[in-house]
Amino acid sequence: MKYLIKGAKGIVTEQAATDIRIEAGIITEVGSELLIEKGEQLIDASQCVVYPGFVNTHHHLAQSILKGIPAGLNQSLGDWLASVPYQYWPKITPEIMYSAACLGFYDLIRSGVTTCADHHYLYHSKTPPELEAAVWQAAEDMGMRLVLCRGGATTKGTHKGLAKAGIEPESIDLMLRRLDDSYSQYHQNTDMPMRQLVVAPTSLIHSSPAEDLKLLSRFARENKLKMHSHLLEVEFDHQQSLAKYGKSAVDFAAECEWLGSDVWFAHLVQASEQDINTLSETKTGISHCPTSNCRLGSGIAPIIEMQKAGMPISIGVDGSASSESGSMLQELNLTWLIHRATNGAESTRLDKVLEWGTQNGASILGLDKIGKIEVGFAADIVLYDLNQVRYQGSHSILYAPILCGEPAEIKLSMINGNVVYKNEACLVDKESLIAKAQSSFRDLLTRVRG
Repeated sequence: MKYLIKGAKGIVTEQAATDIRIEAGIITEVGSELLIEKGEQLIDASQCVVYPGFVNTHHHLAQSILKGIPAGLNQSLGDWLASVPYQYWPKITPEIMYSAACLGFYDLIRSGVTTCADHHYLYHSKTPPELEAAVWQAAEDMGMRLVLCRGGATTKGTHKGLAKAGIEPESIDLMLRRLDDSYSQYHQNTDMPMRQLVVAPTSLIHSSPAEDLKLLSRFARENKLKMHSHLLEVEFDHQQSLAKYGKSAVDFAAECEWLGSDVWFAHLVQASEQDINTLSETKTGISHCPTSNCRLGSGIAPIIEMQKAGMPISIGVDGSASSESGSMLQELNLTWLIHRATNGAESTRLDKVLEWGTQNGASILGLDKIGKIEVGFAADIVLYDLNQVRYQGSHSILYAPILCGEPAEIKLSMINGNVVYKNEACLVDKESLIAKAQSSFRDLLTRVRG
């Protein structure tokens, strides 16, 4: 399809513009007073501001049907993991996973996300391949650009949640064989891939020994894949690294060949000044997940210090079981606010937060033609409808969606030049999505209760 987006109140781009021309999924022209050409479909943006789609660099789609579980409402990370994800995920079937993924993608899309890096860790020794296939299929059906961060563990480890779950982990040989199968079947080596695979053991400190982590890093680099994991979400990570390995978590990562410009970690809440210096020197990135960190009482990641040191910074929603909303717009709004509360009003700027949520995220994922509204970039574009009561009176029109936060009012969202959301309708029928989610919810409860 060819499109002309015309007459926007504002566009997040490097030049003053009101119009965007799109052909074959690529932005071909950005300017003002562009004339419609033969075969183009006109999109009226006269009441809208136009953003590049958000790039969510850390998520757990399986948690989309694990929101607000009573046992975990007032628990910190370790106990929460035992009460919520590790209790429920072994009971998730491919059918349940598909419903959860579609539900999660819908929540992300309606908040402005066009690329999702999902840290999918539902693997054990007998996991059927259909469980992972369900995530890829849901992304295709919803039109989402998916980076599947392939998690899992090769030991029962020391994390309280995993240790209590009684899950039989994969062997390193089985994990590598399955990774190779996924790479061959799904990974796309193109400039604007809709499918990417990332090597992502669930927790660097707790889920795999050093020798296994080295094998995983070498597999990733031999196949030019990015690398991702959880690190220093809580103080327990640091304590266990000292107890098990006699060194800090970041030094352990270095020993295991898990630092570099091809690596990013979720959380890093407990990163020290020395950690930040090492991460910065190696160009290792972060996915900052403020809502989840607040929800679980983990703390606030020191991203202002990381920014000053030159670390690559991106934003992640994390799982809906520990953020409940599944909204990237909320994450940007909270990122803007929370660091001002602790570091002063000049510590976070709206333009920088937006950059973290778009082009920085794309760069960390290695998607060099994603995350900007520029000629030659993928047409991952979101139109925020400002013709709503809640936006009236806003003097900073371009940043109104982030300033005002949820609920988002999106007129239209496209990914790779394909319209995936329009006036609250997505590619999967909304009523059908809800019905399947409710059925999967009941099925999961039945399985957990035995």
